[in-house]
Amino acid sequence: MTASLSICIPIYNFAKFIPETLDSILGQDGGDEVQIVILDGASTDNTAEILAGYERKHPNIKYVRQPQKGGIDRDMAKSVEPATGDYCWLFSGDDIMRPGALRRALNEIQSGHDLYLCKHMEYYFYHDSWTEYPTVACEDGAVFELSDMRSRRDYFSKAVNTEAFLSFIGGIIVKRSTWNRVPLNEEFVGSCWGHVARFFELMPGGLSIKVLSGALLDRRPDNDSFAGGGMVNRYRIAIDGFHNIADHFFGHDSIEAFHVRRVIRHEFHPLAMQLGKFMCFVNPAGESRTLMDSLMKKVYSDFSIGNLRAKFAYATMSAERFRRQQPELSAHHEKQRSPSGKMDERHAG
Repeated sequence: MTASLSICIPIYNFAKFIPETLDSILGQDGGDEVQIVILDGASTDNTAEILAGYERKHPNIKYVRQPQKGGIDRDMAKSVEPATGDYCWLFSGDDIMRPGALRRALNEIQSGHDLYLCKHMEYYFYHDSWTEYPTVACEDGAVFELSDMRSRRDYFSKAVNTEAFLSFIGGIIVKRSTWNRVPLNEEFVGSCWGHVARFFELMPGGLSIKVLSGALLDRRPDNDSFAGGGMVNRYRIAIDGFHNIADHFFGHDSIEAFHVRRVIRHEFHPLAMQLGKFMCFVNPAGESRTLMDSLMKKVYSDFSIGNLRAKFAYATMSAERFRRQQPELSAHHEKQRSPSGKMDERHAG
């Protein structure tokens, strides 16, 4: 029996972006074979008008408009509810599916794994080019059984960034019956990582993941509507979110939680943390120095010489010293720019 696919897209005020996203899917080989579910969190722009036109032309599109904004965690969960496919590709409403990606996905899901992790292309302004963003340092097509302690810890040890822990929704193709084994965990609603918590909760009961080779989508570089909360708050969402999830499901002293902290340190390199401190100097009314200092302490809490050096450099950094190293930092920070920094479905409630 051939497995079917639903593409589930939660959006909010994405009228500017959703046409290009839908066109990139519908124009694919197989674009008329998949169901496309669009869950609108009560947009206030002309999203409804645009999608009404798409629905008339494409019977495989199902547009669901919520009566009120639910936030990223609830809307992402609700976007799967109307899906009828054996698998759901949790797609971002402003990213672009690369040519050939849909047929590749349709072929891959025939192997029956619970979860497929897709890579994307990331645009780096500092050298004006697109680069394949890494996820897991493993062989192409590697499969891990995350309910098995040895396999899970091997996977966690190979994680390059939080995309390995399912931070980027556009990189997730999941078996619908697996997703539905557990409900949305209310404890993580409002964290922006409700879907990540769901996958961590699914691991003990069986969760096979295949890491796909090659990039299947391009992540749009020019839409970061969550920036209004400030840089330090964006750091908080990722740092607190992933620390809390790892500690909740595996315990702070577990090997799994250690690797989650390691990945967070990779994404929030000492120079990136110094940038956060610098923003507190520049905009003390909008950026919390107290919060920034607490995040630095949390990220570099594990004992090591490198972490001690990072904490010392942060503590002794002045605004003037930061300005002198700014060119180096700007390039490094963009190169290290994490999925955590750009919300995958950008309407957190």
